[in-house]
Amino acid sequence: MKIAASKIAEIIGGEIVGDGSVEVSGLSKIDDSKENTLSFLANPAYTEYIYSTRASLVIVSKSFEAERALPEGCTLIKVGDPYASFAKLLELYNELKHDRRGIHSDASIDPDAKLGDDVFVGAQAVIEAGAVIGNSCKIYPQAYIGKDVKLGDNCIIHPGVRILAQCEVGHSCVIHAGAVIGGDGFGFAPNSENNYQKVAQIGNVVIEDHVEIGANTTIDRATLGSTIIRKGVKIDNLIQIAHNVEVGENTVIASQTGIAGSTRIGRNCMIGGQVGIIGHLDIADGTKIAAQSGIGSSINLENTILQGSPAFAIGEYKRSYIAYKKLPELMREIRELKKELAAFKQSTQHPS
Repeated sequence: MKIAASKIAEIIGGEIVGDGSVEVSGLSKIDDSKENTLSFLANPAYTEYIYSTRASLVIVSKSFEAERALPEGCTLIKVGDPYASFAKLLELYNELKHDRRGIHSDASIDPDAKLGDDVFVGAQAVIEAGAVIGNSCKIYPQAYIGKDVKLGDNCIIHPGVRILAQCEVGHSCVIHAGAVIGGDGFGFAPNSENNYQKVAQIGNVVIEDHVEIGANTTIDRATLGSTIIRKGVKIDNLIQIAHNVEVGENTVIASQTGIAGSTRIGRNCMIGGQVGIIGHLDIADGTKIAAQSGIGSSINLENTILQGSPAFAIGEYKRSYIAYKKLPELMREIRELKKELAAFKQSTQHPS
């Protein structure tokens, strides 16, 4: 699909400098540009690349003035905020990429499932009885939508996703390839024979609106009630969220984090990669947890920043880490002092 510079300028409210009729068919980075693509210059550190760019169209700031000749055929669109304008085009490009409708002949849809308008269902996707699929949803090949699952409008379910029975997904959610929503929680109880008896997991997962869930992430169903992912949450790839966890609105969680059962995470939290959080804790609103930290107790004070394993206040952590790095030097000094002290004691006991 090709689109003219004049149309792009109209979409982002920009001013064309050059040929408004030039057409582009893709997007590229300014430092790795390709012919017939659109790029952007937002960071001054990348300015040098615009003088050798192969892109046909570049979004720049209104204040940009070329210091020397631009490559032949390079057209500019001047805007107030190049990064925001390019992000808007990326969003539009993504919408066009997912503008698909219709049911593939190789899809399996139970007669008791209900599909909204303008739905796309890809090859070998399965939709079980009682499932309700909202308007304009895109369900890609080999996805599985279990019995009585509910999807809101405008959801994108990527290939290989599994949404198991009775789970609920709100409007405008994106679930990436290989994610599993509603697998059994890790519930086992020791019995008198010193074996582990499985505890049935009969709850579900509830995902509210505008949530995005990364590839191969797993969110377990509750033992009773619901595991809840609140509105606006963004979850990276390869994350484990256990049964009966609640994640508050607009919280973001980076890759390889694990959250144990029944922990409640507040609103607007930021959790770095490879963080471990034990079960049955409360994490206050606005908490920021640095990568590879371990959380073993509740965090009750809002808007705190923590690091370490076990984690504590980041200022204290940094001071402690400086001392830790100096431990070899401190040990050498202690050994020297011990030698000097021993020599001093010996001289006082046996004066010459």
